[in-house]
Amino acid sequence: MMAGSLIRSISTKVNGICLWRRRQVLPGFGLTLGFALLYLCLLVLLPLSAAFLKASGLGWDGFIRAVTAPRVVASFGVSVRASAAAAAVNTVLGTIVAWVLVRYRFAGKRLLDAMVDLPFALPTSVAGIALAAIYGPNGLLGAPLLDAFGWKVAYTEAGIFVALTFIGLPFVVRTLQPVMLDLDPEYEEAAASLGASRWQSLVRVIGPELLPAAVTGFALAFARALGEYGSVVFVAGNMPMKTEIVPLLIITKLEQYDYRGATAVAVMMLVLSFLLLLIINLLQRWSVRWLAR
Repeated sequence: MMAGSLIRSISTKVNGICLWRRRQVLPGFGLTLGFALLYLCLLVLLPLSAAFLKASGLGWDGFIRAVTAPRVVASFGVSVRASAAAAAVNTVLGTIVAWVLVRYRFAGKRLLDAMVDLPFALPTSVAGIALAAIYGPNGLLGAPLLDAFGWKVAYTEAGIFVALTFIGLPFVVRTLQPVMLDLDPEYEEAAASLGASRWQSLVRVIGPELLPAAVTGFALAFARALGEYGSVVFVAGNMPMKTEIVPLLIITKLEQYDYRGATAVAVMMLVLSFLLLLIINLLQRWSVRWLAR
């Protein structure tokens, strides 16, 4: 009896190990891990470490002076302000667009759904030229706004905001859309049957379910807008201390052969981008735990 039980136990473990091995898609953990680390080092860590080494040539005091220069601080201010404002607007507009695409049926829905991804496929320089032509002083929308209200969009910080809003909207829509697809309308019907108004259903039933995805979409749109260059440079005016963004400042320093100064600013952008990506990952984990409650 004991021998038979031992044999069955060993057989179960062996079958479990074989089943686990059969479920592995890639040929081997060691090989795939080595390839992943090599890929990461060559394409990510090596260029980033080179940037840090180049910036270290300034010394700590020189690095602080380079990144705290008035022009650099003003460029970071313009980039962060415009990116945060565009991400906030995209969070609201993206939520509405995603809700319409998920909950309603109408003619042209597939076309609208495809147009949401247009900023992904459109070259940023093409987007910048188009926005400058539309919102310029003689543009289709720029001229009426300037004549009727005195609002100048292109070549101001407002133009930066418009460009960043354009390129950031898909990040919010595509982040919220899967969550809305999984949101069962029966919850809203149950809330209505219990006497809840539409506003109460929105705030207490739908809102908590969409909040993690909305925060993640905001962070993604903000991170994308912070590093945008091509679509902004055509509508910003590129005036130092006023409408100069950080990527443009880096290009300007490179053209002036100030390689260490450009690298110092680039390192600050790398640190800021890394922090944003870390926040995004933490938000995604938080959203998974939130929805699993």
